[in-house]
Amino acid sequence: MAILDERHRQVLTAVIREYVETGEPVGSRAVARRQGLGLSPATIRNAMADLEELGYLSQPHTSAGRVPTDLAFRFYVDWGLGDLRLPESDAARLRQSYARPQGGIEQFMEQTSLHLSTLSHMTGVLLAPPLKQTALARITLIPLSDDRVLAVVVTDAGWVTTRTLTVDSPATEEDLREWSRQLTRRFVGKTFQEILDQLSAPADPLDPLRARGGALVDQVFSLLRDRQLYIGGAPNILEHREFGDLATMRTLLRAFEEKARLIDLLSALADERGVQVMIGRENPVEEMQECSLVTARYTYHDRVLGILGVVGPKRMPYSKMIPLVDETARLVSESLSRVRHELYLPS
Repeated sequence: MAILDERHRQVLTAVIREYVETGEPVGSRAVARRQGLGLSPATIRNAMADLEELGYLSQPHTSAGRVPTDLAFRFYVDWGLGDLRLPESDAARLRQSYARPQGGIEQFMEQTSLHLSTLSHMTGVLLAPPLKQTALARITLIPLSDDRVLAVVVTDAGWVTTRTLTVDSPATEEDLREWSRQLTRRFVGKTFQEILDQLSAPADPLDPLRARGGALVDQVFSLLRDRQLYIGGAPNILEHREFGDLATMRTLLRAFEEKARLIDLLSALADERGVQVMIGRENPVEEMQECSLVTARYTYHDRVLGILGVVGPKRMPYSKMIPLVDETARLVSESLSRVRHELYLPS
């Protein structure tokens, strides 16, 4: 990123603000008339030409104005935003949403992605929980009938995931108790990712647990692979003119439908502290390179549990999106700290 003097910084910031508001290529006269820089159109035009040479602006057509590049938006996010505060009306609305959460944990997570979507007019996303931050405390297998077993997976943070599994041959209550003890003893304290990595190695054919309960054990460990991605307001993003043509729209919707890569991306971002902003081609998911992604991780009893954020066009109003995501992550963390341990994760 080239170092800019004060005039070029002012002009670039003004162009970005104009473009965020209008979505149209920006001309020097519009900047001079609307952005209050106190500079003549000729001075602004020369500065914009310099900024184009430096890679901060591009010109879609010879006779058109200029539009900010990914580099310009990165400059704007890093240097041009100033003090970030969520409008009080939005902050109050958000606080009210979390004052008395309704329903179970799955509904809570789904509602959070919808809150983000509603207040941002973009697409809200929430991942719960990334594998790397989740460690096992206990596995319990409970008989329900001859061919059905309830698997209960408890994490070290006290979260509980349950699922009813189907068995090919009946297992006695004593068998299930013994398998529960063996599974817990082998894997307690390991993260889900460590467990899955260990299980990817060739199995010991003499392992009695695998020999007798192999199929059921495999179903239990499939629970550890479940990371639930909530997407709220996916159609919102299509209302922005950047995604008006059919090809761009289909490309973006494909990224939302093929959740695996988006889950991996969000899981990686959960390692980062604070609000993260990924702009355009900074995103390794090619279908999302016309977007920006603003994220923050949320916690449960001071442990990183997941990540949430918004997806929108690169010209999103970052000065609002960043504090919105930051405040939502804080409120989600506070809300989760007040719930009972007997919450059930979506599975």
